[in-house]
Amino acid sequence: MNIMTLLIQKQRARRSLQIIAGLIGGMTLAACSNLSTTTPPTLTPIPPVTETPTPTIVWFPPTRTRPQCPTPAFAPTIEYHPGIGGLIFSDSFDRAALWNTASTAQTTAIVTRNRLVLSFTGQGPLSVISLRSEPLLGDFYAEATADVSLCGSTDQYGMVFRAAPGMNFYRFAVNCNGEVRLERSVNGQVYPIQDWVSSGDATFGAPAHLTLGVWVVGDEMRTFLNDSFQFSVRDPVFETGSIGFYVYAAGKTSITASFSDLLVYSVSYIPPPPSATPTRTPKP
Repeated sequence: MNIMTLLIQKQRARRSLQIIAGLIGGMTLAACSNLSTTTPPTLTPIPPVTETPTPTIVWFPPTRTRPQCPTPAFAPTIEYHPGIGGLIFSDSFDRAALWNTASTAQTTAIVTRNRLVLSFTGQGPLSVISLRSEPLLGDFYAEATADVSLCGSTDQYGMVFRAAPGMNFYRFAVNCNGEVRLERSVNGQVYPIQDWVSSGDATFGAPAHLTLGVWVVGDEMRTFLNDSFQFSVRDPVFETGSIGFYVYAAGKTSITASFSDLLVYSVSYIPPPPSATPTRTPKP
């Protein structure tokens, strides 16, 4: 083979390669043109993964606060025996002449050992009363100690005040059932002003030891046992009189009581005027 033939073959091979390269380039351009005109697909976003929160550990939890209770408003203490002044007199029962005394087979009213002793043995009902001869009292506060050694359930003992001749008086009565009462005696006929009421300060039966107290101003009378208020009543019948003590035997049982340490004070007190009572206005 000569040189000319080889050159011709090389030129043909070069042209073939150029043709193939041109075809490949055209195909590549076509492919690129197709890719550039195609709309890209819409991508759906993937939601982020939500993590479950881990609870926080409270090492020192707060304690429950108790609700604040409102502060109660306290009412002022009521003074049940106001206006007490100076001592009018005291009696240690060392002068028997100041008291009505007597002694029989069944009744005793004597002053002995600084006490006024009143007793009754026998069939009742019967009262034994001893009054002090002086002074006459109007407004006052009096208290005395009572000691009861014998007493039946319905027997009584107590203090007599504003007493006048003819069995006219008031009396503060205590019975051996633990009850108290205030009575008015007119010519020996007894009427209850305050009927029997139970008292936590009165003693059932005997022996009994307590302090009797009576506050009297005008027509108002307040009673006390061991300085504890019992009740208040009003009665305008007797204005002045003497003071004394009594026992009452209701039946067959005996009763014996002694009284000591009598103290009587003056009282200067003007009660407040009563509040006006509203009246209904009639409709036209």
